[in-house]
Amino acid sequence: MKTELHDFIVDFLDRHKILTLATNRPDGWPQATTVSYVNDGLVLFAFIARVGQKYRNIQHDPRLSIAIAGEFRHANQIRGLSMAARAEFVSDRREFDHVWKMFLTRHPEFNSVGHPNPAMAPLVRMVPEWISVVDYTNVFGHSELTKVAPRDLGARSGAYSD
Repeated sequence: MKTELHDFIVDFLDRHKILTLATNRPDGWPQATTVSYVNDGLVLFAFIARVGQKYRNIQHDPRLSIAIAGEFRHANQIRGLSMAARAEFVSDRREFDHVWKMFLTRHPEFNSVGHPNPAMAPLVRMVPEWISVVDYTNVFGHSELTKVAPRDLGARSGAYSD
């Protein structure tokens, strides 16, 4: 991936807080929900409810579709991202705790709920395989689809010292 495209995507992810997550239900119907997220480079993370439909859907099929967009006043201001990604549940407690700290930095309103219990609120890692950048600022309807290589992902899970 070109450096300027990678930087645009990471900057866009860093500036937003909510995504629309589409999962595949076992009956074949897609299900789209809004989710608060954080990112580490191109990799996204969200806490979900173990008793919820999203959790069951991801267990059934880890393929995800993700959409992120900001508000706009004019059509020529539309910018957004669409991703095809795979879900992985985080089992490493250090990574779980590290992402929770990142989450509270971006979403301080969640301080009131307390530290999540992994048994009740698992952490899902969303690793993109394809990203479509939508940018109508120069040409209406413009989008650019790119394959994500492992080297593009940048920093992600691993040994955390904090």
